[in-house]
Amino acid sequence: MSWKSMYQTRVVSADEAVKCIQSNNRIFLTGNVSVPKMALAALVRRAPELKNVEICQALTIGPGDFVSPEMEGHLRINTMFISPNVRKAVQEGRADFTPVLLSEFPLLFKNKVLPIDVALIHVSPPDEHGFCSLGVEVGLTKTPAESARIVIAEVNEQMPRTLGDSFLHVSELDYVIPVSYPITEMSNADEGSNEIIEKIGMNIADLIPDGATMQMGIGAIPDSVLKYLHNKKDLGVHSELFSPGVIELVEKGILNNSRKTLHPGKIVAGFVLGNQKLYDWIDDNPMIELRRSEYVNDPFVISQNDRMVAINSAIEVDLTGQVCADSIGPKLYSGVGGQLDFIYGASRSNGGIPIIAMASTSTLRDGTIVSKLSAMLRLGSGVVTTRNHVRYVVTEYGIAELYGKTIRQRATSLINIAHPMFRDELTKTAKELCYI
Repeated sequence: MSWKSMYQTRVVSADEAVKCIQSNNRIFLTGNVSVPKMALAALVRRAPELKNVEICQALTIGPGDFVSPEMEGHLRINTMFISPNVRKAVQEGRADFTPVLLSEFPLLFKNKVLPIDVALIHVSPPDEHGFCSLGVEVGLTKTPAESARIVIAEVNEQMPRTLGDSFLHVSELDYVIPVSYPITEMSNADEGSNEIIEKIGMNIADLIPDGATMQMGIGAIPDSVLKYLHNKKDLGVHSELFSPGVIELVEKGILNNSRKTLHPGKIVAGFVLGNQKLYDWIDDNPMIELRRSEYVNDPFVISQNDRMVAINSAIEVDLTGQVCADSIGPKLYSGVGGQLDFIYGASRSNGGIPIIAMASTSTLRDGTIVSKLSAMLRLGSGVVTTRNHVRYVVTEYGIAELYGKTIRQRATSLINIAHPMFRDELTKTAKELCYI
């Protein structure tokens, strides 16, 4: 049977496809901006007929109907990164959170730690050989899709065809749901005022040498750095994700990947987050290679790039250098993501520069301004990057280099990049703790 004939025999509606899902099944849901909207909506409609269906996901962008209180007893989310649409459910105990490094997320399914019954994925139309591309989300999806007993695929005419380790053959898809809708666009929300973000971006740019290979985490700060790299030469990208800011740097010849020591000439990533301009740009673009996260985020792969620069954000950093990035005190907020993967990978790189960047303050809901540099982490806070891994911390007030520094030196450096209104208080507490 030709692949075209095979494909036609597997075409069904979304409601027909989800009939294969049974009570007590475990489902993998592809995420980021690649959430399969029609299949997920059909599952929500079917949910009252089901009991104890577990949905495993990382970050998903979009509505949270599948995690609403009405889904209790029918669908339960097990998320490995807490996206905004499931945060309330996790914090209220209606959804589960499994801490795991992004580099190990796909291995939970491959190694049957979490065996998958059904994978809900989102792909491009097949090419002339019958291969569909996973498009904007390859890293977290390719391995779980291969590990599932049943694969339900939305085949979207508007999904870009990305290259790399991104393809699944039609024969690997059990149910095909033809759709046509735009891929969700996502802009990075500000993590402070634009002026503060711009200053942080400038400070980080000063640390980036010519010929660097860069990783940018999620958020406005990593994205802002790209604006201040126009005087650099021969930059490259090896990152769990990238955003639209790379396009201008490529077009100007600044980001050409020519001095990468691993995959020279290629932008390597697991997924993309951005806008339609980015999705059009990556479509069939031979410069772009999207690969599995267990490869892209492997610290020992990352370290093979000389001058590896890792840029990640934090919720709070204490005066010894402990970095909290996944909770606000004991309240679970996000996840480890790829932070530790890239911080450690960059630290092992020849000439590598691992950076934690954040605004010096945050504003609470009641308008209270608090310092994000604290003498001690809040009670119950999770440590994502340990004091042993941290090297550079950057705020709008400057750069603290912590590698090889004593606690006294660290505390002094971090106080110097705190907001001036908190420096006296931090100094007082640091003395009480005998840090300085």
